Amino acid sequence: MMGERRGLILDRDGVINIDINFLHRIEDVVFVEGIFDLVRAAKAAGYAIVVATNQSGIGRDMYSEAQFHTLMDWIGAEFVAQGGGIDAVYFCPHHPTEGQGEYRRDCACRKPKPGMFLQAIAEWDLDPAQSWTIGDNWRDVDAGAAAGVANRVLIDPTGTPVHQDRGHWVAPSMAEIQRMMGL
Repeated sequence: MMGERRGLILDRDGVINIDINFLHRIEDVVFVEGIFDLVRAAKAAGYAIVVATNQSGIGRDMYSEAQFHTLMDWIGAEFVAQGGGIDAVYFCPHHPTEGQGEYRRDCACRKPKPGMFLQAIAEWDLDPAQSWTIGDNWRDVDAGAAAGVANRVLIDPTGTPVHQDRGHWVAPSMAEIQRMMGL
């Protein structure tokens, strides 16, 4: 059965915040320009806002799940303060070769596999045909495609104009993505 809601499924590192490799401290967060405006507009238009993020730093024993949740709670509060909000966060702590102990495994949730997307679609009653996903890496948008998300955007801040590549949209900024979404 097809869901009823539109969703905006965001990667974290490189989409919400500048990617510094294994971000886990609040003091290191720098938000991507335009992300608050995009989320605020999408939320106002009725989108469920979901984060789906690979977090192999947990599995590599670089930081704990508790540290990840503390950071995400803080990020979520920043979005609320900016007039938006994140409805759900899905994360994959696993890595098939670098994970330690129980975290070393090839799972269905690590992007480019669609596990986190499928879980969000089911739990939030999302209609993939009306939903969007934004990532900064091909594995992000490929995971969205594997889950049936119709509108997939790779953010590429190098300034190239909006175009399609490998069946996905490529856009230079959050402002341009917001325009593409009609928000």
